[in-house]
Amino acid sequence: MTENLPRLPHSLTLQERSRLEMTGVTEVVSFDEAAVILHTELGTLIVQGEQLQLKTLLPEGGQVRVDGHICTLRYEEPRDMRSFWRRLTG
Repeated sequence: MTENLPRLPHSLTLQERSRLEMTGVTEVVSFDEAAVILHTELGTLIVQGEQLQLKTLLPEGGQVRVDGHICTLRYEEPRDMRSFWRRLTG
């Protein structure tokens, strides 16, 4: 039986393009000096920039802080695998 877990509230606060604080992050997929990829309650978030550092990672509330020169914030919508299989099987 699948348990319905409450959704974490998702928010972003960007300060001076050098500090990004987030809540509602469910997973840090990858990070390096040029990009941080995170799963959030509202889709995958890609943060791009220079000299990025993951400063805070708190599981409660899904809190994450990224410091560095932030150039781009982009969300990707989750892909629906059911429609992929429908296209394959016609």
